[in-house]
Order: sequence, then structure tokens, then C-alpha cells
Amino acid sequence: MTNLKLVINNNFQKKQKFFIKQELKMILNLYAQKVSSGDWKDYSLSISKKEVSFDVYQRASEVPVFRISKNLSPKNKDERFYVLDKSGNIINKSENLNNLIAKIKRGRLLLVK
Repeated sequence: MTNLKLVINNNFQKKQKFFIKQELKMILNLYAQKVSSGDWKDYSLSISKKEVSFDVYQRASEVPVFRISKNLSPKNKDERFYVLDKSGNIINKSENLNNLIAKIKRGRLLLVK
């Protein structure tokens, strides 16, 4: 019992390894709207140490058309959430998922057939 230590104000926070419930709800609501309008067809979730992404497919293809990603360790504040195209280029990025989804809803991101 001589090796006990008292830890006060421990700032240890569990690192998020996935979308939280509210974020996933916003993304799935957007997905439902885009599916009902005929823009999006399928989705998948990808998880790595650096990011979690919601991948959107036009058909059952190997490459996602869009990826809505959450950066788990962003260097800048505005790189928390971003949208990538099929080439991996960043189309849009934001620190707030609501802002990013609002831009997608406005119709800026459409599938090109």
C-alpha cells in the first residue's frame, strides 16, 4: 500500500473511434434524402486509426463516389470533417458536421453519370 498515488484533475479523455450518435444520425438522414431522390444508391463504413468515413456509392462498385470522413486527430480546427471525391481529393471541409451536411443538401455535390 505504500505505492498509491492520488491523481487530481486527470484530463484523460477517451478518444472517439467512431461517429457519435448525433453525427451518424445526421449522415443517415442525409443518405435517406439522397436515396429517395435517386442520387445515391449504397453506402459502407470505413474505419482506420486516422479517420472514420461514410462511403457513398452510385452502384455496387469498388470505389466510393463520395466519402464523408471524420478525422480522429486533426491538425487544424477546420479539418475535423471533410468530403472526399472518388480520387481522394478534398471537396469540402469543416469543423462542424452540420455545416458540411448543409452544403451537401444545397446540391453542390451531385453524382456525374
